Amino acid sequence: MNLRSLSALAAGCVLLATPTRSEEGMWLFNDPPRAQVKARYGFDLTPAWLDHLMKSSVRFNSGGSGSFVSGDGLVITNHHVGLDALQKMSTAEQNYARTGFYAATAAAEVKCLDLELNVLQSITDVTPRVNAAVPAGAADDAAAAARRKVIAAIEKESREGTGLRSDVVTLYQGGAYHLYRYHRYTDIRLVFAPEQQAAFFGGDPDNFEYPRYDLDICLFRVYENNQPVRSAQFLKWSAAGAAKGELVFVSGHPGATDRLLTVPELEFIRDQRFPYQLATLNRWEVLLAAWGARSDENARRAKDDLFGIQNTRKVRDGALAALQDPVFMAAKASAEEKFKQRLAAAAAGAPALAAYQRIAVAQRRVNEHYLRYRYLELGSGFFSDSFAIARALLRAGDERPKPHGDRLGEFADARHESLELDLFSDKPIYPDYEILKLGDSLTDLTEKLGYDDPLVRQILAGQSPRARAAALVLGTRVRDVAERRRLYQGGAAAVAAARDPMIELARLVDPEARTLRKLMEAQDEVKQQAQAVIGRARFALEGTSNYPDATFTLRLSYGTVKGYEEAGKPVAALTDFAGLYRRSAEHHDREPFDLPPRWIERRAALALATPLNFVSTCDIIGGNSGSPTVNRAGEFVGIIFDGNIHSLASDFGYDDSQCRALSVHSAGIIEALRKVFGAGALADELVNGHR
Repeated sequence: MNLRSLSALAAGCVLLATPTRSEEGMWLFNDPPRAQVKARYGFDLTPAWLDHLMKSSVRFNSGGSGSFVSGDGLVITNHHVGLDALQKMSTAEQNYARTGFYAATAAAEVKCLDLELNVLQSITDVTPRVNAAVPAGAADDAAAAARRKVIAAIEKESREGTGLRSDVVTLYQGGAYHLYRYHRYTDIRLVFAPEQQAAFFGGDPDNFEYPRYDLDICLFRVYENNQPVRSAQFLKWSAAGAAKGELVFVSGHPGATDRLLTVPELEFIRDQRFPYQLATLNRWEVLLAAWGARSDENARRAKDDLFGIQNTRKVRDGALAALQDPVFMAAKASAEEKFKQRLAAAAAGAPALAAYQRIAVAQRRVNEHYLRYRYLELGSGFFSDSFAIARALLRAGDERPKPHGDRLGEFADARHESLELDLFSDKPIYPDYEILKLGDSLTDLTEKLGYDDPLVRQILAGQSPRARAAALVLGTRVRDVAERRRLYQGGAAAVAAARDPMIELARLVDPEARTLRKLMEAQDEVKQQAQAVIGRARFALEGTSNYPDATFTLRLSYGTVKGYEEAGKPVAALTDFAGLYRRSAEHHDREPFDLPPRWIERRAALALATPLNFVSTCDIIGGNSGSPTVNRAGEFVGIIFDGNIHSLASDFGYDDSQCRALSVHSAGIIEALRKVFGAGALADELVNGHR
């Protein structure tokens, strides 16, 4: 990211404490930007239009978004969102990520192992009930426990009353709490995936760059009662797709932004959170790349993890660059100071000013304990599926007997179905890969916490990190699904009696990990209460025409299909198939710019001027991957798959001069299905809306 981009974004961020400008915003569906869109584009966001888009949009619980695109349960998302499912159903002999997949008949569709899709049905504001449950003057940990208890009660009542997955979502850093109800689907079957080389053409060098030439799509079919879901709530396909200058909308699930944080919170991210995370990501990237280079099978097993690590590393690099730019941080500090001056001049501004101080104090406590929290509770010191399973079994045995409101959030009644789907998955777990990951992360933990740390000594049990990892992985039985079920059903007594070494490691770490988690949740409670006070003051001074930070819940963004300027040169809004072949030729068809054989063989059949990718000014972030891009008619014109390099600072602010969202074009998808993959029946289903 260049300095010019950061400085422009910094200038834009001065305005983030005020109602939004330009095309900024990840808006709530129950509080959409009606006035802004009407004033700028003359378009009405009607309740019927919004409801249809909401119920056609899909959340992938593995991370990402998607949408229904036929009345027969067909869902489209990105290849990189579906890659986890592809990996789990692949083998050394049949590598779907490499070869691609197409089910020409319903019988050929392959069921995914543990994939869960959520479709939002309703949103209810429960803020008064949540806040009323926290006693005035309660200690931090008591307040956090009270809030957790009432949220669990609301979720349980809703789940039992409606049968829908029910999640209470924290918005505006604690300024509001909304109950989201979802229809939950777990019978998901793979229909189509291109080769990863076509989906991620250009690889890491082109990641977050533009122009791009990627067919980053994956299609699944949703079943219920062993039949495809049939519904009128799906997006009609636009054969023409997006056009330059056209108004478009994105409906998806952005993961997390930090645009409303205070300066001390941003300084913590700059000085601790991101540097620690980047050090870990860089370490894991080198480890997995080297291991994958040893054999094709190693590379296949590590592919999904390595892709996610490389992608996250690049995102964090860009975001950290923004926080390390003095112009950017000065703009943030200036905006905050100006708002405090307005509070000081307001008759009722004193509580909000005091709230800023409480946040600063709470953040200092977080800073003091973050390193150990990251390694012991967040799991950076135990990078392996086996440890994650062992901890889940241990904590399930401890948590499930408690009243639901007293449990850790992931063990609440409203979440037990999703927990069990993941815990009892038949996904393959490879001992050699587990030893590699756990051994390196134990080495990292030893380096960071210190070889002479008493807990580290107990964790290593007199062995080197790699020897300890091998003993743990080879000695545990938690990779056996039947054993997991037995221990889960038997509760704490069965878990203790198993004397499983991986579970005992989790038990050893658990007291301090829980203490750290309790401390962090208490500080979060302080900050949430303080942010609620600041939020009320902001609403009083500026009105409510703003949006909360992203929370991996459904949001609406809007913008136009529009190119931009890079280094004094124009960057066109759309790319096409001709550009794909030019890009490959420029690099002499060498990896990662090589094309799969069928793309070379069938080049002559393609209409090369057909659009393949395009950019828009829609405001997106990680989690939006797979989101549908729609036009005024609510038709599917593309699918989000990335942002450009200038968008990497969008965690903290947005400026539409260069920030762009990247989509695969709907016309390009149909052209590739028909001409490259011979998937005419699937293309017909998309265009016609039914099989």
